[in-house]
Amino acid sequence: MQRFFFLVFVSLAALLSTTINARSEGLAKSRTRFYYSNFDGSIGSARIIHRYWVPVVHPDAPVDSRLDPRLRKAATIAQERANARSQSRCWQYVKTALVESGVIDSYPKTSYATEAGEELVQNYGFKKLPIHDQFAAPLGAVLVFGHGAEGHVVIRTRDGFVSDYLTKNRCKYPLVAVYGKFSS
Repeated sequence: MQRFFFLVFVSLAALLSTTINARSEGLAKSRTRFYYSNFDGSIGSARIIHRYWVPVVHPDAPVDSRLDPRLRKAATIAQERANARSQSRCWQYVKTALVESGVIDSYPKTSYATEAGEELVQNYGFKKLPIHDQFAAPLGAVLVFGHGAEGHVVIRTRDGFVSDYLTKNRCKYPLVAVYGKFSS
């Protein structure tokens, strides 16, 4: 009886191996293409995708009519002066744009980007906006990012963010707060 089961098992294994060889006959191994046999017996192929990337497109910044229109001017000034790459002077460029647009009347004294929000609220009449996504911030809003002592500050433009450089990408630091100054 054991011989019978052994013989049946060996026969099935041999039959299975011949069908696998018959199916893959004529199909080449490749690292860039996947070859397969169609229903009609013809051989088809498809490109193998190793990495898949879809660009994320965010909507343009909304315009909040309650915010001071000079904030939009500050975004334009900062955008005109932006460099191609970061110069590690984000808060300096944002301060300059805010002063030159007339949003604030004197140059802020803080040195670090993480302190920007507190100073804008205490000394210049800015308010913290109830926004928790940087792409939902209105045009001209000042966004403060930070983690511990490290931070970054930007002004929201129509399709991105500007400080000492222009970007359309998410900041590597978590968003601390979004600030705006309302028209009086």
